[in-house]
Amino acid sequence: MTAVAVYYSSSEEETVALGRQLAVALPPKAVVLLIGDLGAGKTTLAKGIVQGLGAAEPDEVSSPTFTLVHEYGERPKVYHVDLYRIGKAQELESVGLEELLDREAVVLVEWGERFPRLWPTDRIEIHLRRLNDDRREIRVEFAASALMHRERS
Repeated sequence: MTAVAVYYSSSEEETVALGRQLAVALPPKAVVLLIGDLGAGKTTLAKGIVQGLGAAEPDEVSSPTFTLVHEYGERPKVYHVDLYRIGKAQELESVGLEELLDREAVVLVEWGERFPRLWPTDRIEIHLRRLNDDRREIRVEFAASALMHRERS
């Protein structure tokens, strides 16, 4: 069973705030695909999710386009992956993606839709679509079992 929630954002600040809101519902081990065109707000949303998980502040989060993977926090551990520059699934072996997916961590993946066979079925997909220069539609799709509320201390 798949559930869908749709949100709208009119600024970077609102997108970061939505990321913080979504973070509290993520389980300790999750794969989250951030899907959208260039400039849709994937990294901006990731900033809020990373902050909401308590792993780093938004200004510490940047797109890992050239390094492919950024690591944040201790517990929970967050990996932010960007597959924009990857052309073939075989190239991912050098990244160690399989190992990341086995860890007790939240793995945020930009451009993951390019390699659909790599991801678990209980992944969370967040589709970001630019409606105009400032406004975004953010659609969250998840299996009913994929989200749970985190206990915050």
